[in-house]
Amino acid sequence: MELRTLTIENIEEIKSFFFDIFTKEPWNDDWSDINQLHAYIMDLIGNLNSLALGLFENETMVGLSMGSIKHWYSGTEYCIDEFCVKTEEQGRGIGTQFIKEIETFIKQRGIKQIFLQTERSVPAYRFYKKNGFFELEDHVSFVKEC
Repeated sequence: MELRTLTIENIEEIKSFFFDIFTKEPWNDDWSDINQLHAYIMDLIGNLNSLALGLFENETMVGLSMGSIKHWYSGTEYCIDEFCVKTEEQGRGIGTQFIKEIETFIKQRGIKQIFLQTERSVPAYRFYKKNGFFELEDHVSFVKEC
């Protein structure tokens, strides 16, 4: 397995990988608007502080992490917006290996922690807990329709 930094030059591969995972169970996200998909991926990978990483096995991407580097009073953190493993590869320990590779990568760059959000009702919740992530007791997420 090889961890690689991804850029805008990889956008078509990223979009295809992301689409294949998140339009299926358990997510069932509707990414049929390809312009919206393109804009979303650009939001994640097209900024100065973006950090997109791919895990490759024999030149095939099996894992994808997209987020940004944020400087915070307690240290610099990698805020993951999207983390996924190819559906047919799940259950082989690839996600756990990917997280460990990311941790090594960011530690080498002086980044102190990983921050992410997920829902309690999806398999990712148990995955993150199993891999040493803990819930922030005082953290609350809000949303307001406008």
